[in-house]
Amino acid sequence: MAAAMIPVSAPEVTDAVRRNMALLIQLRWLAVGGQLFTILFVDGPMGIPLPLAPLLAAILLLVLINLGTLYMLRSHEAGLEYALFAALMFDIAALTWQLHFTGGLANPFAALFLLQVVIGAMLLRPAASWLMVVATLCALAILAADSVPLALPPDLQDDEFGLYLQGSFVCFGLIAVLLVAFVTRIARNLRERDAALAAIRQRAAEEDHIVRMGLLASGAAHELGTPLATLSVLVNDFRAMPELKVVKDLDADLTDMEIAVHRCKTIVSGILMSAGEARGEAPERTTMRTFLKDVVGEWRVARGLAELDYQDRFGADIAIVSDPALRQVIGNVIDNAIDVSPEWVGIEAARKGDALALSIMDRGPGFPDEILESLGQPYRSTKGRPGGGLGLFLLVNVMRKMGGEVHASNREGGGAVITMLLPLPAIAYPAGDRS
Repeated sequence: MAAAMIPVSAPEVTDAVRRNMALLIQLRWLAVGGQLFTILFVDGPMGIPLPLAPLLAAILLLVLINLGTLYMLRSHEAGLEYALFAALMFDIAALTWQLHFTGGLANPFAALFLLQVVIGAMLLRPAASWLMVVATLCALAILAADSVPLALPPDLQDDEFGLYLQGSFVCFGLIAVLLVAFVTRIARNLRERDAALAAIRQRAAEEDHIVRMGLLASGAAHELGTPLATLSVLVNDFRAMPELKVVKDLDADLTDMEIAVHRCKTIVSGILMSAGEARGEAPERTTMRTFLKDVVGEWRVARGLAELDYQDRFGADIAIVSDPALRQVIGNVIDNAIDVSPEWVGIEAARKGDALALSIMDRGPGFPDEILESLGQPYRSTKGRPGGGLGLFLLVNVMRKMGGEVHASNREGGGAVITMLLPLPAIAYPAGDRS
């Protein structure tokens, strides 16, 4: 029989049922090739006359079943388990038909029924698996009651038992090879499914963590609003006091305090806006270039960074809706880059297809391997602060919510680079919206 698995042309799938069905299609092509070879070999070189018409008809039926299963796999999402069960039942019927014309239970290949039962037990639900056991027992009963004996040539009639042993050896080898190939592939499918479930659970836990952090941040923002407003009033009062105007360098200190208070109020407003609680405020219509220039300019002023190398390679500008959460996480990345590389930070905006590719580079120590391997997991930080590591965590999750991706790596010349890929339709301003 054929010794290689024939690749199926069905699309790549991740669902376990679809993968198992694709594997069954491969095995059935293998069975078709093996049966055709066996029939031609037995009827030809071995000189045992076989009823070719019914045997080849069964092979044609298997080909049609495979084509139908392949169509189901490509075109349908529902009912695949029923199609899988029906295909296995047809396999039992085809094997019964072939054995009926080739000696029945005296044919050593009758042991292939066991392969059908094992495959059904691995792929189907328990109830369907037991139905296959019942169908197999019925097929054996039919073969025991009625079958067409093989007309052996005279030179083989004296050694029927030896011929049966040879066939049994071939059948055992066939079953062993197919089971090993099938079980290992099924085990791999199950491992991939378990990994996918683990990833879903991890994502659910992270999203629950985000919700709890969001509630905490929103509450903190409300609480900070009053003291920040008080500080702003006090700074203005201090600036207006005549006795303080004569104090040298106090005016510069008050200016720095005003900038710091303004930045804190901006952060608080961004948190409330992200939570949908900014009173009288809404996401702002702007353009991509303006949005990026504002973010870069805000951090250049706030951190007093002269060497913030911004390269605009975005191309044709587009209208977008300024998302406060996106602004905040981009600012967090810039802030982290400035912390590790205060002398230089590079930012590059480019367009890759229908996405914004925003890269933020620094000349710091770079990322350890464990951070790169677990990018986006909370509380994984190189700063050693309690509660650190939330910046990348929020970045990865905000980008994921918007359909984007985050990639981090170390630069060859030293430092790190974080690249955000954001689909433009996620923030594009609707062309027909005039509101």
